[in-house]
Amino acid sequence: MSGTEDLLVEAGRLAAELDGADPPTLLDVRWRLAGPPGRDDYAAGHLPGAVFVDLDTALCGPPGPAGRHPLPDPAALQAALRAAGVRAGHPVVVYDGGDGMSAARAWWTLRWAGHRPVRLLHGGFPAWLAAGLPTSTDEPTPTPGDVAVRPGALPVLDATAAARLAAAGDGVLLDVRAAPRYRGEHEPIDPVAGHIPGAVNLPAPGYVTDGRFPATEALRDRFAAAGVAADAPVGAYCGSGVTAAQAVLALHLAGRPDAALYVGSWSNWVADPDRPVATAPPPDA
Repeated sequence: MSGTEDLLVEAGRLAAELDGADPPTLLDVRWRLAGPPGRDDYAAGHLPGAVFVDLDTALCGPPGPAGRHPLPDPAALQAALRAAGVRAGHPVVVYDGGDGMSAARAWWTLRWAGHRPVRLLHGGFPAWLAAGLPTSTDEPTPTPGDVAVRPGALPVLDATAAARLAAAGDGVLLDVRAAPRYRGEHEPIDPVAGHIPGAVNLPAPGYVTDGRFPATEALRDRFAAAGVAADAPVGAYCGSGVTAAQAVLALHLAGRPDAALYVGSWSNWVADPDRPVATAPPPDA
């Protein structure tokens, strides 16, 4: 079982580590689904020594039938991580603008690629600022790293496996999008509204609040209330595999390192018009 200290780091502790003889590699992965690019935020101020890594172009593959944020090409990912200074076996800390979503996807991608020593700055950049810690506008030129990408270190679902898990009586596929999207009332991004038949809705506020995770027991209780059993398979999806990566991180914190991510998520599911789509009535219907 992964301990919280292996997955999250608080701002004060990270500051102490950065003052040490061999500090962790810092990756700034701030990102927005819509709006100004994260690099603009990075240029305006970031953790000293942090290197910006773009979620869309470095940590994911090109959008298409595989989804809006599909798995990256391993060779391209390796090149991007090496350019950012990621070294084999050396600790990495990722952070975002505070909601924990893009940082969780970065955490998941590095772990999937076989790089285990990676943590998320709990609360992201706002937590660093709230602690009164210094920022910088200097953009470092890191010494190229030597990390080797070895895909497959975390479990992945494709559409077939996601459908099988959702239909299984002994497992749970979590849909972590907002309830109106799950129910099929509203779909602001993808061409079809609804959900994978059999999936259970657990929107992100059910397991994280403002980018901060509750204690382990509270997380276990929240997942258990959604039907996640301690000894049964569990996976998660969202619109394009970003928010769902945060759910997988939460499941790790709750003691489920076997939780699988449907990377393509809804954007991949609806790319095939032959795949079934379920809807649900509003709760007061």
